[in-house]
Amino acid sequence: SSRTARSEEDGDSLWDAWGSWSECSRTCGGGASYSLRRCLSSKICEGRNIRYRTCSNVDCPPEAGDFRAQQCSAHNDVKYQGQFYEWLPVSNDPDNPCSLKCQARGMALVVELAPKVLDGTRCYTESLDMCISGLCQIVGCDRQLGSTVKEDNCGVCNGDGSTCRLVRGQYKSQLSANKLNDTVVAIPYGSRQVRLVLKGPDHLYLEIKTLQGLKSENSLSTTGSFLVENSSIDFQKFPDKEILRISGPLTADFTIKIRYAGAADSSVQFIFYQPIIHRWRETDFFPCSASCGGGYQLTSAECFDLRSSRVVADQYCHYYPENIKPKPKLQECNQDPCPASDGYKQIMPYDLYHPLPRWESTPWTACSSSCGGGIQSRSISCVEEDIQGHISPVEEWKCMYTPKMPVVQPCNIFDCPKWLAQEWSLCTVTCGQGLRYRVVLCLDHRGMHTGGCSPKTKPHIKEECIVSTPCYKPREKLPVEAKLPWYKQAQELEEGTTVSEEPSFVPEAWSTCSVTCGVGSQVRLVKCQVLLSFSQSVADLPIDECEGPKPVSQRACYSGPCSGEATEYTPEETEFLYGSLQEFDELYDWEYEGFTECSESCGGGVQEAVVTCLNKQTRETADETLCVTSRRPPQLLKACSVDPCPPR
Repeated sequence: SSRTARSEEDGDSLWDAWGSWSECSRTCGGGASYSLRRCLSSKICEGRNIRYRTCSNVDCPPEAGDFRAQQCSAHNDVKYQGQFYEWLPVSNDPDNPCSLKCQARGMALVVELAPKVLDGTRCYTESLDMCISGLCQIVGCDRQLGSTVKEDNCGVCNGDGSTCRLVRGQYKSQLSANKLNDTVVAIPYGSRQVRLVLKGPDHLYLEIKTLQGLKSENSLSTTGSFLVENSSIDFQKFPDKEILRISGPLTADFTIKIRYAGAADSSVQFIFYQPIIHRWRETDFFPCSASCGGGYQLTSAECFDLRSSRVVADQYCHYYPENIKPKPKLQECNQDPCPASDGYKQIMPYDLYHPLPRWESTPWTACSSSCGGGIQSRSISCVEEDIQGHISPVEEWKCMYTPKMPVVQPCNIFDCPKWLAQEWSLCTVTCGQGLRYRVVLCLDHRGMHTGGCSPKTKPHIKEECIVSTPCYKPREKLPVEAKLPWYKQAQELEEGTTVSEEPSFVPEAWSTCSVTCGVGSQVRLVKCQVLLSFSQSVADLPIDECEGPKPVSQRACYSGPCSGEATEYTPEETEFLYGSLQEFDELYDWEYEGFTECSESCGGGVQEAVVTCLNKQTRETADETLCVTSRRPPQLLKACSVDPCPPR
């Protein structure tokens, strides 16, 4: 059946019908697709057996990168002359723009790694022309092969340049002892073909404000090409001048500023195409001036914001000299005669040659709340414009033919920033009581890390934690003194150092004892660490970065007598066990704390003194086992309620 099929364009020629289109060579950024056909004759068929068309004509996301650069980087893991290189693209080759030439990073080595780039690769960086089968094919701004249609300076395909205006000028620095910087020029959103040249010792930098009101700054510190708010910036820095180019369109409002760096004056020449975002728009005809008997009606013009698709005050359109306000149009209306009953002809109260009065508003006030929903207001007045264009307020009833604009509207209805607490870390100890930490971030309604959260409502970032594993295991058959070193180990774990924003020594947990009975040793790793507050991560530092004494990394340990019974200790074991007792003796001791209630209410009773184990430093009650090395004070009794009981 395919042999008998014929394409309409070939009629009765010797070609078979065109086949289906192939898959696009790219998923974005403009690729190529091809279709094939066969020659059905043994003779030579006139024409080509392949045709191409463009496809995937949607812009790639900024993070996708350059298509030619991707092809060069694909050779990074292939040895060239026995060595690996990181390849960067060489663009705009005037002799063969469709060959894959790449340059080794940091070297002058340029190599043709492939005779042809992939179909859909741009021939030149500033052109839509694309390489297909190794040949550069013309592509118009309508993304069609062979089309010669071009964009105008405003970025409009096949446009006439009426939607933008050329802005050029020069800035000269005026040195002042009180000024460190100054504004050169403000370039609004959507501008194109921006070029600035600074001559002199001073330095350019950028301030950026997005349509959402977010502000940022770029110092332009080094030569290179980079993205700022998805706008491609090309910056060149020389000893005596700087050149800034932005092809556009700008995706934010850019303010070019200058930072004074020397005593000599600097000059900046700038040129760019600024979009005309406010244009006059002709209105429909207003209501007829008479209800019957013949009247007239007029049109007017209103200033329209193309970016927000809203009507704005006329002064915005007067800003552009290219904007010429349309003259009102006049037409007759309601020509039917008035009823004979009264013959009354209602006339609208405005002059024949003047535009109708209209409502005008002041700008909205600042929002009453920065988030969570607020209110902003404006004032509305009825105004009239005379033949000379002078505007004056008039009575409101003259504007009643059209609805009055609202004077109040909600604003900043997005949620206020909120605290978000992340998961708790592990406990800082492996037994007993310690601390655990978590990261607490202030997030806005888009989930971005920001400020503005109330410090009063911030969740706490650390809390105490208890690990159920005991820090020691009592051995009932040991002398009571042998239990104390485990209490000291638990205390050291509880007082472990946590990572802070200042470099500090942070010891890890002790290893298990080197022996299962008797006296052995324990070791631990001591690191110099710092907490990086921005990323909430911990970084290791060289040991000499931390100040103060370094905690010990080795100590003795006792695992009980090897026989399981009380035994005699070596001198080293005695020093280890009972040297520790002396430290605990100095820290914990028995103290009297008042007396119990009297055993009798009358006739003579006794009160017993209450003895508790106290920490001498904190004056807090401690477990009685911590005072076993101190002699328990004798039991004290005293008489009480010695008065005789009343007779029954």
